[in-house]
Amino acid sequence: MLDSTDIQILDELSKNSRITMKELGEKVHLSGPATSARVAKLEDIGVIQGYTIKINQAKMGYSVHAFIHIYTKTTDHQPYLSFIKKQEQYVINNYKISGASCYLLECKFPTNKILDEFLTELSNFVSYQLSIDINK
Repeated sequence: MLDSTDIQILDELSKNSRITMKELGEKVHLSGPATSARVAKLEDIGVIQGYTIKINQAKMGYSVHAFIHIYTKTTDHQPYLSFIKKQEQYVINNYKISGASCYLLECKFPTNKILDEFLTELSNFVSYQLSIDINK
């Protein structure tokens, strides 16, 4: 079970995973080596699964952020999944979900025109409902 120090460590690492163990230790009131041991334990037990970076998609040229609810037409999802696999430059996440739709697709596109082309192709495999991110 995690204690309050572990929770603080996770909170600080989620804000800045590049923080030094010394700086992290100061924030959670532990020495650098003690903090390092705690982080190693959290990694070993699988609480920390990895470290990532957050990319600004708009600055990368992807100004359209779309969420697409996917409704499959049949129980065979493979044609849809094969299509999505070929679209990895646009797909951020493809979640299989419960509820009204079968998947929630999170995508990025450089333009609305490319989004429209994507949706036209997508409609060959599934029905969908589109939502566009207006502001975060």
